[in-house]
Amino acid sequence: MFPDPPAETVHLPFEPGEYRLAMGLQACPEAEWIELDARYRAELALRRGLLGLRRDAVLGLGADTLPARREVLALLGAHLPARYPRWFRLGTDGRLHNRLTGERWSLARPERDPLEVAARLVQEDLCLLRLDAGTPVLTDAALCFPSRWMLAEKLGRPLAAVHAPVPLYAARLAGPVDRFLAALRPGRIARRFNWALLDDPALFQPTGKFRAAHDPAITAANAGARLWLRVERQTLRLLPESGAVLFTIRVHVTPLARLPAGATAARLAEAVRALPEATARYKSIAPFRDAVLGWLDARSRDVSPEPR
Repeated sequence: MFPDPPAETVHLPFEPGEYRLAMGLQACPEAEWIELDARYRAELALRRGLLGLRRDAVLGLGADTLPARREVLALLGAHLPARYPRWFRLGTDGRLHNRLTGERWSLARPERDPLEVAARLVQEDLCLLRLDAGTPVLTDAALCFPSRWMLAEKLGRPLAAVHAPVPLYAARLAGPVDRFLAALRPGRIARRFNWALLDDPALFQPTGKFRAAHDPAITAANAGARLWLRVERQTLRLLPESGAVLFTIRVHVTPLARLPAGATAARLAEAVRALPEATARYKSIAPFRDAVLGWLDARSRDVSPEPR
């Protein structure tokens, strides 16, 4: 009998002080590249459902990028049994056995597109970027858990155009991001985080940006029960054979009431206060900003044990 995966990590990437739009990159060890936790079975079931019922919305494949998609599957097919041997085993027949789902997948001749098979193995969404004369372009993606953006609107576009709605991205990040990706070398994995506060815990959220109307249903008294912290843990690595960049996105959704009281709540309140108005509108925090700040301020003064 094999053990259950470990508890989900609660990432708290928000920072106090003046708001800065930055890449915030960290080095990521190979062993920490792909997360696997107690949410695995539930999230993989949701991914299977979306790939079956909403395939066109969550899977986008380039016309000439099959070698890169094959490379993604081969990379994960080698990484998962090496990193998580309790739950993945590579058979002598070249098939990868997923003990958590009972599935077996051929790596050499996959039963589905290689990127779709890869997406059915991990909790991360998988995006491929091709560098066209130094300009990164989103060519392929298995995007089951979008944070309020639609794959069909972004596929085939340069990364700067993909991020065009993000306030200040063009002025502050487009150039540095493009240069970083052009300089990325095999074997190096970079990691970064994004965070948001949402009034919906669903993982699949293709719409909902730029909400601005005040929501009277969310108050300083109930914000902890009505809101969720949504964190994207992102990684970037170069695929050495195809030259594509693999961009992974793992989404974590945590009820606001589960966050520690005291210093953590105070740090989040300071980060929310520091958001420029345009960013607060982009993140759709504006409808409940005053309410969540009232709740966080009260929570920051609460030193009772963390809810379980």
